[in-house]
Amino acid sequence: MHVTSSLHKLETTALHVAARGAFLGPLIARLTLGVAFVSSGWGKINNLDKVTEFFTELGIPAPHVQAVFVSWVELVCGALVLLGLGTRLASIPLICTMIVALITAKAEEIAGVSDLVGTIEFTYIALASWLVLSGAGALSLDGVLARRSASASASAPHGVPLSSSPS
Repeated sequence: MHVTSSLHKLETTALHVAARGAFLGPLIARLTLGVAFVSSGWGKINNLDKVTEFFTELGIPAPHVQAVFVSWVELVCGALVLLGLGTRLASIPLICTMIVALITAKAEEIAGVSDLVGTIEFTYIALASWLVLSGAGALSLDGVLARRSASASASAPHGVPLSSSPS
């Protein structure tokens, strides 16, 4: 009985510690994706000729238009993910760009599942998918806005609109 009690106490303590650190997972995912995509997008914007040339070699249609589009998607969505603002929505275009990268630039290097899972593009897809499903976490602008909204809703009398603007 003593061993069972000790294990239960250890489990309770471990769960408490894990709950206190729950903000770290989404924060690390957002920092990883945000920094990577902001850097990549900024680099592409400042080297559009090279990116267009690369996209041409890959056979991507309208390579210059796509180069500009992907550059700005990476920069803007990467910045939003980094800040944790609109994270779920901003992660979706990043997932799409990585799927296209896997299909166009990496396909010849992928012979099986282990090759696919070993790519940085797949890692970014996994992290971004987790953020789409789980959100940005407590230490984000999304988290701040959610807490502020919950606080305002809780403090408003029932049936009374929160805004003072006329309908």
